[in-house]
Amino acid sequence: MTGLTWPQILRLGLVQMALGSIIVLTTTTLNRIMVVELALPAMLPGLLVALYQGSQIARPKFGHAADQGAHRTPWIIGGMAVLVTGGMVATAATLLMATQFWAGFALGVLAFATIGFGIGAAGTNLLALLSSRVAEERAAAAGSAVWIMMIFGLALTGGLSGTFLDPYSPARLLTVSGAVATSAMSLALIGIWGIECAPARSEKPKRKNDFRAALAEVWTDPTARAFAIFVFAAMVAYNTQDLILEPYAGHVFGMTPGESTQLGGVQHGGALLGMILVLLAGTALKRWLTVPVQVWVVGGCAASGLALIALGLGGQITTDWPIAFNVAALGFSNGVFAVAAIGAMMTLAATGSKAREGTRMGVFGAAQALAFALGSFVGTVAVDMMRALTPDLSLAYGTVFIAEGGIFLLSAALAARIAFGRRAPLPSSIAVPGE
Repeated sequence: MTGLTWPQILRLGLVQMALGSIIVLTTTTLNRIMVVELALPAMLPGLLVALYQGSQIARPKFGHAADQGAHRTPWIIGGMAVLVTGGMVATAATLLMATQFWAGFALGVLAFATIGFGIGAAGTNLLALLSSRVAEERAAAAGSAVWIMMIFGLALTGGLSGTFLDPYSPARLLTVSGAVATSAMSLALIGIWGIECAPARSEKPKRKNDFRAALAEVWTDPTARAFAIFVFAAMVAYNTQDLILEPYAGHVFGMTPGESTQLGGVQHGGALLGMILVLLAGTALKRWLTVPVQVWVVGGCAASGLALIALGLGGQITTDWPIAFNVAALGFSNGVFAVAAIGAMMTLAATGSKAREGTRMGVFGAAQALAFALGSFVGTVAVDMMRALTPDLSLAYGTVFIAEGGIFLLSAALAARIAFGRRAPLPSSIAVPGE
């Protein structure tokens, strides 16, 4: 039985773009406003983002619940509605902190938890839908394609939001957030509407069963367990720099909110180029450039570590450091690593004798989300501790970036051990259309 066509796959990518557009407001713009404009400790947005990441521990439950039903569309639309609402409430909470801190903080806790539940419900079931309804030979490429579209959404939102935020004012922030929320919900509806009318890749029966039993079955699979551990370790390194990059640009390089938001767009643009390179290597450039996916994963991890070390040293050397180029290189390296890992995740989610796409994707997603939560919080706490120890902001931030680079290099070593060891959960290549 045939699966989703490429136009349908790319429509689902619009949902992923919508997810990314809300995420970028919370992890870059609102984070920057709290730390620089409101002069709050960096660990505050770190705690809030860790909360929204941590609440995604429910991903396996969302995926399992949809596994038992006939359709994933209600979970995706409902999750997007919850996410968009959470994003708007988070903006209001940030502005409220300027005059009524504790009321704003309480509202922020509610908003960021809501964001996490929305991402968990929509994101898990979107990827599970792809796993179950895309033909096996194009599963990894389809997952990579929609992930690239999410990165494009991050880059586009970061660039446009940064442009319209300057000169900064609370009214401008509300206007920009409202426009992003409206656009995101519209894109999601366009992307998902009518997709599940397409035939599934297989006729796996939907069997009613206990969530704990389903979760235990996935976790006792040595391949799934090893891959989940790899995802957790790699994503801790991947996300530790996320919440301190824009404050670093503001404090050390004197960038405005709009400029630092655009810098986030540069990073995501670099990631997009890295992802496209990996996909082209499996399609148009395959005749001249054949690189196993394990090499992309390990090489991307190592290059990300070196880029972070350079970023940490650069601010201490000179304020004229080419930070935009450095950040683009970091994004490019992150993109190379991430697209290969996502391709492997898509392939592994559809394995097994039962219909467990949602549960498996939930386990992988929960591992990623918990790693993101830990990375976000540890990065911001480390910056606050360094700032308490030294008044030199370039040294404070730089030390943390260098340490993060070291973690990424260790992550690359772990990835190499898993990928090339006796138990290698990563496929040897990313499947592409027509193979």
